[in-house]
Amino acid sequence: MKLAHPFFDRPTLDVAPDLLGKVVVRRLGNETLAGRIVETEAYLDHPDMASHASRKNPKRAQIMFGPPGFAYVYQVYGMYFCLNLVAEREGVAGAVLVRAAEPVEGIDAIKRLRKRPMPERNLTSGPSKLCQALGIDMAFNGVDLCGDELWVEDRGLPRGEVCTGPRVGVDYAGEWALKPWRFWEAGSPFVSKAPRPRARRGSRQ
Repeated sequence: MKLAHPFFDRPTLDVAPDLLGKVVVRRLGNETLAGRIVETEAYLDHPDMASHASRKNPKRAQIMFGPPGFAYVYQVYGMYFCLNLVAEREGVAGAVLVRAAEPVEGIDAIKRLRKRPMPERNLTSGPSKLCQALGIDMAFNGVDLCGDELWVEDRGLPRGEVCTGPRVGVDYAGEWALKPWRFWEAGSPFVSKAPRPRARRGSRQ
């Protein structure tokens, strides 16, 4: 079942863990590529200093202010892309970074897009890897997640225990870098190689 806009029209800190176990789907020509989400990060409105919405020039992050249920894609290092799913009610910034997934459909196409041989567990074990594997670039910025190119499904797949810990690569954000707003599935080999503190089902404050 494709997730509808109301799923995303909720607090980002609820949407981020609830996306674990859901399936991100990309329609590429006649092929369907899909990955079961195993790792996410939540980014909030001001004063979350790790969020693009709190930067001095948040122009590129305007999509984070809604409406919910759309894709926010940005580029890093001039060559890699990251996929975020906009949450919160319109007017309040919020987005969930999809950090890692377990390939479940179109694996041959995913391997082709990754361009070099590697273990299956490494195909989508990071936000930029995921975008390359699904053929996601800046053309998807602002795409409706209820459309026919990119969406998220609930396929009734089981979800493991949810772990929480600090977000990755945001040391510049001071105290906000320590917020336990990264969520991942315990024991999944498809989670990124980022640090994995032992905080589980802990406070999100």
